[in-house]
Amino acid sequence: MRSHRRYAYSPIIRRADYSWPRSRRLAVYIGFNVEHFDFGGGLGATLGPACPEPDVLNYSWRDYGNRVGVWRCLDVFNQLNIRVAALINTSLYDYCPEVVDAFVKRGDELVGHGHTNSVRQGELQEAEEKTLLQYCRERIRKESGVEVQGWLSPWISESAVTPDLLAETGYRYSLNWCHDDQPTQMSTRAGNLWSIPYPQELNDIPAIVARQMHAPDFADMIVDNFDEMLEQSHSQPLVMGIALHPYIVGQPHRLRHLRRALEHIHREKRVWWTTPGAICEWVEKSGTESSFFS
Repeated sequence: MRSHRRYAYSPIIRRADYSWPRSRRLAVYIGFNVEHFDFGGGLGATLGPACPEPDVLNYSWRDYGNRVGVWRCLDVFNQLNIRVAALINTSLYDYCPEVVDAFVKRGDELVGHGHTNSVRQGELQEAEEKTLLQYCRERIRKESGVEVQGWLSPWISESAVTPDLLAETGYRYSLNWCHDDQPTQMSTRAGNLWSIPYPQELNDIPAIVARQMHAPDFADMIVDNFDEMLEQSHSQPLVMGIALHPYIVGQPHRLRHLRRALEHIHREKRVWWTTPGAICEWVEKSGTESSFFS
């Protein structure tokens, strides 16, 4: 059997105990995917059947997220005083830089998410992939004055060397892997790279687009997931991410239910509302791999 050799098997019931800041046991963050697509490029989630390119229906539906949905979602985040992780395509700087600037002004974390979601990173040659990772860090630093620490590949598309290249180009953590409810250290040829849990279940694309879940059901899923993980966290610290896209949850009929779910979580004072970068920083400063995962 082939193995990725990035981490060893570790059952969650046999790990060392620790807590998040202020003795919290459940860390909650929103991974807010803000994306831009090549007109006529072909890739992207679809509302209806894909048409021959240029696929105006599906392209313009996604563009609604940057023109309307993102601003409606920001209103909700502001109302609840929630800081989020904005996972951004750097092509946004060419198309709608005020969107990225809005997150910077709020103090949100910026996470690298490729230049555009019209390209699958895993299809690039190694040199091209390394150039992409370097370019995105440098572009965000130049435009927003931010040193990006984390990465989510467009389409969660990795090559066999993506973790190596992330470590080599200065990233401290990846959101690509959904294998755990706690941070994991991954081995790379350039040292360790943190994997911060990123959800593929609690994610509006698989839930709403792929499984065609209605907005009230998706909101209920967020609430149920939170309530269950809060109970589980009595015995061990956990991370709950919520993955959202403004062209999906920013639609008015879905936003109302998302607001309800986030208000439910926000009423609970025993959780640490945070970002994946803050989670990475906490585990880096608080112990070693052996102390967290022995």
